[in-house]
Amino acid sequence: MELQSFQDLMERTYGPQDRERGMAATVAWLCEEVGELAQAVRKGTPEQQLHELGDVLAWLASLANQLDLSLEDAAARYLTDPP
Repeated sequence: MELQSFQDLMERTYGPQDRERGMAATVAWLCEEVGELAQAVRKGTPEQQLHELGDVLAWLASLANQLDLSLEDAAARYLTDPP
């Protein structure tokens, strides 16, 4: 699945709920999921790690949608100007 397709799926599935929750709460949930990913990396199984990677990606897509930004555009800079 391409990033834009995933971002569109998240918008169709959760968009109204995400906007109602707001960006501050979305960032808080994203941070919580990053913490869960860190724990899964340290002590989890590959299946748990994959699950948490998906959760982080979902919350990141939610935030991008609320900001009206494209994850593909965000990733594109790594093609031309990697840090």
